[in-house]
Amino acid sequence: MMTALANVFIWVFQRLAVWGEGLLALALLIVQGGGALVSGTLGAFFLKPLTQRRIFALLRGFWPNLSLNRIVMKSYENTGTALVTRREDCLEVLNRNADFEVVYGTRMRKLTAGDNFFLGMQPGWDYTRDTSAMRLAARMTDVAEIVQPRAAKIAEQAVAASGGKIDIVPSLTLQVPWDMTAHYFGTGGSRESMVDWTTTLFTYLFLDLEADAQLDARAMEQAGQLRDYLDGAICARKARPTDAPDILNRCLELQSADTPGMSDLGIRNNMLGLLIGAIPTISRASCLALDELLNRPEALASAQAAARAGNDALLAQHVWEALRFNPFNPVIYRRATRDTQVAASTLRRIKIRKGQMVFAANFSACFDRFEIADPGRFRTDRPWEDYIIWGYGMHTCFGASINQAVIPAILEPLLMRKNLRRAPGVAGQIDCGTSSFPEHFHLEFDS
Repeated sequence: MMTALANVFIWVFQRLAVWGEGLLALALLIVQGGGALVSGTLGAFFLKPLTQRRIFALLRGFWPNLSLNRIVMKSYENTGTALVTRREDCLEVLNRNADFEVVYGTRMRKLTAGDNFFLGMQPGWDYTRDTSAMRLAARMTDVAEIVQPRAAKIAEQAVAASGGKIDIVPSLTLQVPWDMTAHYFGTGGSRESMVDWTTTLFTYLFLDLEADAQLDARAMEQAGQLRDYLDGAICARKARPTDAPDILNRCLELQSADTPGMSDLGIRNNMLGLLIGAIPTISRASCLALDELLNRPEALASAQAAARAGNDALLAQHVWEALRFNPFNPVIYRRATRDTQVAASTLRRIKIRKGQMVFAANFSACFDRFEIADPGRFRTDRPWEDYIIWGYGMHTCFGASINQAVIPAILEPLLMRKNLRRAPGVAGQIDCGTSSFPEHFHLEFDS
């Protein structure tokens, strides 16, 4: 009896807290949004993570699931838009692969000039074949034995050579993942070209809501350049074999064993997909995590103490918590394959039409008070399951384990320095230039 009463009390308290958060968020959005409107900065206001978090708090409290006729995502065919904000509902969408499909396949085929990449595939033989083969080539033990130690070494060298003033994007957050693709993926290539290609193609695949014709043309041109480069790299490696423990060599070993999906074309397409998901994502996530820590002096001091103590696990917890507040991808989208419902057994149930694009707001899910303890507080004791950083379920990012190792390795040598701070003025803020990815981020520390 007492347990039942306690559960009722907890439910009522949670509901009141959610409503209170929603009302407070509404008030702040009105006041601060009004100020942004007057100052002509409304667009920038809505791009801020804090603004988005407040919008999601309002929706979770009073309108957790939305269904609209309006088409927001114009780059992939769809019949309208739905948004789900509660954690349980987001995970439901991302788990129901037969009802909510990934949509990237059409554009992935354009990038490869014919074939799909497993990120854009539904469950089936092709998906199983390609992911199984690539997991034989990219072994889990490689992260600790090859990837993380080299990333840590390159990052420390870059920070040590900076003399206390560093633009971390070109010197660190792009350099480390590019080096990884050269030495561990085995693809090489000039850093400038590889960064340009992968940033454009990632934007084209995942961020192009408006179906930008200029971006389409640029992506097609650069996809052709990347295909040609990879075809040449594969031919060169076959002509001049090496014994390096890299992914390309292992793919060629699998090819020699007649492994399905490991033709030259299959290897090239899989490498193309891996590259798109590696360099720009690691760089951006590293910058966003550090930016959030710099905005939180107590969290920054705690992260620096963990770095100096060599407590890699605690340092990583600071990074993931920072990305919870300042995420790389605030929503994950899927398309309904049939008429269906989400949260069918609840009062917030929503009807989804066939062809409707469903945005699962993973940013919102990570602040859902019904399932996340003390969501508004920066905590470093959360279980990994609380985070939805690199996707979820069948389509979790293939390189998630690499990201988990490389991003803290990139940031650790910076966090070990004394008096780490932003450079004065706008230079000390993330500068994305004309893209969605950081191009400059100047920091200083006492050398």
